[in-house]
Amino acid sequence: MKFIVTGGAGFIGSALVRYLLKETEHEVLCLDALTYAGNLANLKEVEGNSRYRFVQADIKDETGIRAIVTDFQPDYIMNLAAESHVDRSILGPLEFIQTNIIGTYVMLQVALEYWQSLPEEKAAKFRYHQISTDEVFGSLGAEGLFTETTRYKPNSPYSASKASADHLVRAWNKTYQLPTILTNCSNNYGPYHFPEKLIPLVILNALNGKSLPIYGDGSQVRDWLYVDDHARALYLAVTKGTVGESYNIGGNAEQRNIDLVRQICATLDELVPQAQSYSELITFVKDRPGHDQRYAIDASKIKRELGWEPSETISTGLRKTVQWYLANQDWVTQVTSGEYRNWVDKQYS
Repeated sequence: MKFIVTGGAGFIGSALVRYLLKETEHEVLCLDALTYAGNLANLKEVEGNSRYRFVQADIKDETGIRAIVTDFQPDYIMNLAAESHVDRSILGPLEFIQTNIIGTYVMLQVALEYWQSLPEEKAAKFRYHQISTDEVFGSLGAEGLFTETTRYKPNSPYSASKASADHLVRAWNKTYQLPTILTNCSNNYGPYHFPEKLIPLVILNALNGKSLPIYGDGSQVRDWLYVDDHARALYLAVTKGTVGESYNIGGNAEQRNIDLVRQICATLDELVPQAQSYSELITFVKDRPGHDQRYAIDASKIKRELGWEPSETISTGLRKTVQWYLANQDWVTQVTSGEYRNWVDKQYS
């Protein structure tokens, strides 16, 4: 089968591309605009694979996307292309609206035209898969879990743009019968994570003796999902999931931000010991506007229907992640010498 993965040079997208090429026999066309978080170094280990192709393209470019889809003739389109950092969306929401909403519209419209042109047998197998976030559901209280029927209540420009995209996907399924799958995941972490995000930021700042910025009092709770577990779930959802359905994907790993950071510090204390604990670098900074207090995923539907559950715990996944960053300083240096440095210095100086 043939897969188009948009945003395939990003963090989750590259994990999916690597999974498809290592664990299946399918062909993969990786499509990415290569904005600041897209990095072909994330795909270096598969770039020589005969089943892999890369095309630099922007999902907002309808003419370009249509030509790529028509040429490649995919069986599956998996749309991971998105602007994804909440802080950036607060400072500059327009780019999120353009990519996450208009870009999704373009992908849906091109997919619809393509699907309608297919012979009956191929059309019956085609799927369009939209990869979304649990942030569309808003903030939970101390109890409860997000389910597939939880009401949408986004609180940031980023989550509002992703919620808008999800609604478009549902509309194209209900109105035009486009065979869609929707997944909403919890916070991902693991290798190749762009260093503006909490876990890699903490690892790299700690190793460089810089402060470890924690928003507010660090009591916010997130459910952490190891990115390779997520890639496996995405593959199951698009190939085995029911058309028109959505699936929540979570790591069963709720952690307060402050506890997560302390666990990273403890792992670094063990692997790269120094005179003082890395936890001495923790600094509390002004809380982010509209900061959701708690996210937690009920992933029982995907376990029940597709047999998926995470293989990594937060302890095993964090350890693997810290070890990966320690072992891949070339990748870190390449990334942190670019826009990342300007972004972090601007936010946390």
